[in-house]
Order: sequence, then structure tokens, then C-alpha cells
Amino acid sequence: MPAAEPPLLREGGPADAADVAALYRAGRRSAYAGLLPPELLDADADQQELLWEIRLTADYGEPANTPVLLIAEDPGGAPTGFAYLVPEDGAVRLEHLHVRPGRTGGGIGTALLRAALERFPDAPVRLDVLAANRRAIAFYERHGARRLGTAAAHFADGRTLPEYAYGWR
Repeated sequence: MPAAEPPLLREGGPADAADVAALYRAGRRSAYAGLLPPELLDADADQQELLWEIRLTADYGEPANTPVLLIAEDPGGAPTGFAYLVPEDGAVRLEHLHVRPGRTGGGIGTALLRAALERFPDAPVRLDVLAANRRAIAFYERHGARRLGTAAAHFADGRTLPEYAYGWR
């Protein structure tokens, strides 16, 4: 079986809002299946495209303060994943990293994560991950992330779940 072609990566922008919203919804449903009830996962589904349009068109001032959207595409140009990085207080938060369900395990997430870390070579990169999301934890640890602490994730329905802070550098 021939090796899969590496994904094509590019910087995203406002024109990608609909695709990113769809990837976000699908990735969330897949990653959190069994961890969160479907009604909670879909609670803001109809607003995601607008939320991404706002994020991707907002004026953050200095370029150093502007979030970065990285898009992975297959050779035909279809989006297969994305990473969204937000600079904050000298560090960078990996706010989102999603791969289209059915495409995980093929190197898309790895390519996005590597590009994200390379994009900010001198800044600490941080993220939060639900403690029950073992697949994501294994992925980040495999790529050198260290557990930095514990916290709680709060959800719109009032539930609270334990989460871990992870980081590089």
C-alpha cells in the first residue's frame, strides 16, 4: 500500500469560515462522542459559521497579536483539518486542532501540529484537553507535549469536567 501524500498546508482566512465551521462541528462530534451529550455538542452548531467569520475578520491590532489559522487540504483542495492558534501574553494557545473524521491517523494532525509549533518557534505553546479524551492526550504526548497542570472545563449546560493543561517549550 503506497504511503499517503502529506497534506498541503496553507494559511487560512475569512473565506474559509464555512469550511472551518463544518470541520469544527464534525471534529467535535467525533472527538467528544461519549464524553459529552450530543445535544451539548450541537448546541451552537447553527452559529459556528458566524463565529468563525467574526474570528477571521476581527482586527487584533498588531500582527503579533493576531490569531493564525492553518488549513490542511487534500490534493484536490478539499479541507481535511485545521489548527487555530491564539497569541496571548507571550505564549500561544493552540485553541483548536481538528481533522475530518475518517481522515485521522494519516498524518494530517501531525502536519498541522508541526506547522503550528514551527510558526511560533520561540514562544511556549499551550492547550487544554479534557482528561477523558485519551486519544488527544496520547497524540499530544507522542508529539512532545508535557502535562503542566489540571483544571476544570465548564460547559453551557452547567457541567464541569476535568481537563489537563499541556504545552511545549
